[in-house]
Amino acid sequence: MSRWIPGSAGWPRSSPSPRSSTSAGRPTGCTAGPASAPLHRAAAGDRLGLALVDFSWGPATATGVGSLPLTDRDEAARIAVGELPDFPHLPELPARGVGADMIGRAASLLVDLHVDLQPAGWRLVDRAGADERRAASFLGADVDALEIAAYGYQGPLKVQVAGPLTLAASVELNRGGALVSDGGARRDVAASLAEGVADFVAEVARRVPGASVVLQLDEPSLPAVLAGSIPTVSGFGRVRAVDTPEAVALLSSVVTAVSGAGVPVVVHCCAPSVPIGVVRSAGAVAVSLDVGVLGAADLEPLAEAVDAGLALWPGIVPSLRPSTPPSDRELAQRIVGLWRRLDQSPADMAARTVVTPSCGLAGADPDWARRAYILARTTGRAFADLVTEAS
Repeated sequence: MSRWIPGSAGWPRSSPSPRSSTSAGRPTGCTAGPASAPLHRAAAGDRLGLALVDFSWGPATATGVGSLPLTDRDEAARIAVGELPDFPHLPELPARGVGADMIGRAASLLVDLHVDLQPAGWRLVDRAGADERRAASFLGADVDALEIAAYGYQGPLKVQVAGPLTLAASVELNRGGALVSDGGARRDVAASLAEGVADFVAEVARRVPGASVVLQLDEPSLPAVLAGSIPTVSGFGRVRAVDTPEAVALLSSVVTAVSGAGVPVVVHCCAPSVPIGVVRSAGAVAVSLDVGVLGAADLEPLAEAVDAGLALWPGIVPSLRPSTPPSDRELAQRIVGLWRRLDQSPADMAARTVVTPSCGLAGADPDWARRAYILARTTGRAFADLVTEAS
């Protein structure tokens, strides 16, 4: 049974009173438009002989990762739409407290499964309680604010949801113990999330009718899930690794749930050792990652995925205010250098490039958060200029 029905009243519109929580230890948000919406074709280099790939965003554009260090949803929506006019996103505001965090937000979308916040974190329960209702209300109010701020907007619009592996790694079973340790529970949560996310994406598309919705699945825990380094509830052990084929299947279940409606999926992970092969095999069209944690071992699988048509969203703008902020041209030159390290022509890859902060901005100061968005936008333009100068 679908929880959110497009065309109905949607989410609760009342804004709850947040209550703070320090039961953290959980990820915090690193946080189909009309047929006439323009598509931008990204041609791979002739050397690769790749087919043309359609993306709903323009070349060398910019967007945010998701979270902002604010509590005012209306202000956040205005910033996301105003400072990222070519590719705005639905802001996440975890500073509001319980239910505004990335995990509570995603859990509120689960269909026929319920969660509540316990001292150790989010846990499956038999019926919806105050914490789940608060999370759903926060999300609904955020969509209300975005609908107003994006009135009349036409173009790509991104929404973010915690992916099935990260959600499973961050929620406990109702009997206790890590949900990610139970194969059946992993599959149930992924299926429930897939249904809820499909309804959510359809609702956003209805509320912002000129938008071509793009779904970002946040998977900061994916490398740890695959490596078997997720701690048990006691903290003394580690949960057995999920094997790669199952991880692909779980991630793919959510991708498939929205791709039929023409919604492209990008997987974001700002942790080191992003499993590019899993992202690619699951059907995502792009990977969003922190360029600063890329190692030599990451380059070959990333190059192979790019050869196969995967888009790259380089997280290159500092998510925290640096002592000496870089210029947009400096950051653009780093993007050019990255593409060359991947043995690609920057000019050919411009349409696959979406500039973002290195991770979510929840930990930044508000002034830097706004400046980071401006810097991402101007870096995209500087990258386009460098490509033009070199051609």
